[in-house]
Amino acid sequence: MVMVLALALSGQCHAAEIRIATASNFRNAMNALARQFEQASGHQVVPVYGSTGKHFAQIINGAPFDAFFAADSRRPERLEQDGLAVPGSRFTYARGRLVLWSPRADYIDDHGRILEQGNFRHLAIANPELAPYGAAARDVLDSLGLWQELSQRLVQGENVGQAFLFVRSGNAELGFVAWSQLVSGEQPVEGSFWLVPENLYNPVEQQAVALTDTEATRTFMSFIRSEEATGIIRDHGYATPESDLP
Repeated sequence: MVMVLALALSGQCHAAEIRIATASNFRNAMNALARQFEQASGHQVVPVYGSTGKHFAQIINGAPFDAFFAADSRRPERLEQDGLAVPGSRFTYARGRLVLWSPRADYIDDHGRILEQGNFRHLAIANPELAPYGAAARDVLDSLGLWQELSQRLVQGENVGQAFLFVRSGNAELGFVAWSQLVSGEQPVEGSFWLVPENLYNPVEQQAVALTDTEATRTFMSFIRSEEATGIIRDHGYATPESDLP
């Protein structure tokens, strides 16, 4: 309550627009966070969703974003090292989980054996070169010794949001998506899934960094680290630095 009141008082006379480059897996959570922040502060949040790799390229080429919410830690760190981010502003806002999902009930078992059995035509993943969840999917297939075997069946989306749509639309029978995409909507997504063990892929540590040092940006980044905001993030299927993974 103290945070909300402070935001409201600080924003009433200095309302501003904040453009946030946001990883596509974080769409539902960011929408909820933006609504809460706007109501409390008077500032307007404009999230721009896409792959972390694409956003990174846009930022180094001068795209006018105020903050970057990536799906990894490497790119925010690079921006900080290259002097393109506000010094000391980088932090981990969420830790994601990878899941193999199909809308078909009883299609995927609790161990993901369908990958070895090969009873499918297409497997959707995000582009491993652009999207951290795609890189994590490649890690899993490498760990299982299936990357080469399944490479001709892969349907790649630019980001994990597109990979999710490929599966939901039926263009792929199953796909690697973010756990948050299944649990953070207004209604849980139906079907079958395998929550991939974390020892099969590099951790999806999602970091944020400020790109402008304005009052509105500072206020928003402080809000994201508040107890209220971390509760919203956990409710959308992520772990935060103060919580265990789901």
